[in-house]
Parts: sequence; C-alpha cells; structure tokens
Amino acid sequence: MIVGVDASRNRSGGAKAHLIGIISEGDPREHGIREVHVWAFKTLLDSLPDKPWLVKHNPKALERSLFRQVWWQRRSLPKEVRQAGCTILLNTDAGTVCRFRPAVTISQDMLSYEPGEIQRYGLSKARLRLVLLRYMQNQSMRTSGGVIFLTKHAANVIQKSSGKLARIAFIPHGVGSEFKQQTRARPWPTGGDRPIRCLYVSNAAMYKHQWMVVRAIAALRKHGQNLKLTLAGGGAGRAQQLLDDEIAVSDPSRSFIEFLGFVPPKELPPLLASADLFVFASSCENMPNTLVEAMAVGLPIACSNRGPMPEVLAEGGVYFDPEDADSIALAVEKIITNPDLRLSIAKRAKMLSEQYSWARCAAETWDFVRAVAKD
Repeated sequence: MIVGVDASRNRSGGAKAHLIGIISEGDPREHGIREVHVWAFKTLLDSLPDKPWLVKHNPKALERSLFRQVWWQRRSLPKEVRQAGCTILLNTDAGTVCRFRPAVTISQDMLSYEPGEIQRYGLSKARLRLVLLRYMQNQSMRTSGGVIFLTKHAANVIQKSSGKLARIAFIPHGVGSEFKQQTRARPWPTGGDRPIRCLYVSNAAMYKHQWMVVRAIAALRKHGQNLKLTLAGGGAGRAQQLLDDEIAVSDPSRSFIEFLGFVPPKELPPLLASADLFVFASSCENMPNTLVEAMAVGLPIACSNRGPMPEVLAEGGVYFDPEDADSIALAVEKIITNPDLRLSIAKRAKMLSEQYSWARCAAETWDFVRAVAKD
C-alpha cells in the first residue's frame, strides 16, 4: 500500500508539529504501508527527516499565492496522487478542496464550530472566512472514508454541524520528549525572595483572552501577591489591541508584565521550565497543544473550563471562566496559596501527559488509514 499525505495547507504550528511528529516517530511499514508521499511547501518538507519510505513533493504552486495553492490542490493534486500510485490520501487539513478518494481527513480546527466564537468577529471578512471554512470542512469530512478527531469534544461539537460521520477515530496529538524530559528550573518561591512567575503561551486572538489574564494578575498584585506575568506569542488585530489597552491600564510602566512575542519551538521547553505557574485561558481549541506541553513539564496549571480542556487536563489543574477576570484570579490564588493542591495538580498533570506521545499518534494514524483503505 502507498499513502499520500496532503500537507499543502499546514501553515499553523500545531499542524506542522503533527506532521513532523508522525513522520519522525512512526514507521508506516510496520502497518502494511510501503511508501508515504508528502505534498507540502519547502520549509515544512525541510523539517521532515529523511526516511527510506518517505517521498517529498514540493510543487511550485505551494510557494505562491493562496489562490494558486488552492487551485493546485483542487485541479492538480488528484492527478499527482494517482501518478504516485497512492492507494489513499491523508488530508491533514479538513479545509481541503482536493476530491481524491478514498481519503482520511484530520480535523484540526474548531473556531468555525464552537458556539459563540464566530460572533466575536462581528460583521467582518474574518467571520465570512470562518463560515466558508466550516462549509468546506463539512463537505470534506462527509465525503471522506474516515475522519480523525483529536478530542471527543471536537467530534461531538463538529458532528452537530456536519451530521453524523460514518467512520471516526480519536487520535490526539503527541508531545515531544524535549518537554517530558524538562524539569522546572527553580523551586517554588518562598518568603518573598522573588516574584511568582506566571506564563501564558499563545498568540493573541479573540478566543485566547490574554487581556483578562492581565486584569486578573493585576488584581492579585493589588491584594499583595508578588506575581509577574510573561506572555509568549505574536498577535495582531482587535485581540492585540485589547491586550495593549489592558496593559496600558493595569501596568503602564511594564513593572510586572513581560511580552516576548513569537517564541521558536525549540525555545519553548526551557521557557516553560523557567515558569512557576502556567495559565491557559483559551475558550476554543480542538486540542490544546501548549497546555499539554505545560503538563509534560510538570507545571501547576490554572486553566479555562471551556472546550476540550477538562477532557485533556482532567483533575490536573484548577479551572476558571476565561471571560471573567475574577474567576481567573481566584484559580491562580488557589494555586499559589495552597502548597498541597499545587503539588498534587502538577504531579497529576505530568502523569496525564504520558498518554500523549508521537509514537502512539503515528501508530494509530497509520493503522486507521490502512483500515479505511482496505475497506
């Protein structure tokens, strides 16, 4: 059996990490797959290790405009997949317009589906794009031989829009060994020897609520808690403006807020290890990668109670309403004032993170693709 992989739309960090993980940590030959052909843009292909069973394809259209990329995916990719002798195509993005069949499609986007999230964008091009994307994703999943969901929450919510899909699998992302092998760099601060460092890793977006986290930390400082907040991740648009406005009010002198911008993936493990407490305030995720990475490092976590977060973190954190600064502050305060709770949730989170590995993700993915192709 020969499998094709359409990674031509893998532009986000999570989607790229997923492909790199299943290629690096799995061997499809152990699952009856002789060869894997991957179509992707050059920088992603360069990130993939060379394997005897892996064939890389970089069509010129993928280095050009979005229109040219989509046109190639629709008109040229099916022909190239057939010429490569592929039995089945694995779509790493449910927004694909390729109609090669049979196919397995991975659902990695929730923003078009989570109730209430689209409304945050008002009457805008961004909202129209999300509506169109939902339509495209529904069509792709309905016509695929199988669909892979990263969490049960995602499967339940998305199928309310797409309708019940005939064949699905739950295969969550893995987390790299570089996170699991990392340990916290410093003991918990005692006696006011230094500030408690809180960390939130995420790009600024309307569903990430960074401005609420800033407001919550500022409120705790007013009540005497010695806290600092590090925000890692880029951002633009209205969400970044809301964040900038809140910082201007809560910390105009930047005495307790550190803004790092985009952090390269290789720098994330030591950044997490340097923190004392992790905050995750997203209200919409398919699977929260940075949350799992913080779990793997063994940080105590204050976490949003929305989406799949309780499914992933379970009893390994303290939960809050991400749209309520008082709720965020209360969760953080519980962690910093209760040493037993802090130790127990950090230990439990790290234990739960062991179930997320790229080797398992790769094995289950290749098994599912093979089974769908055989049927």
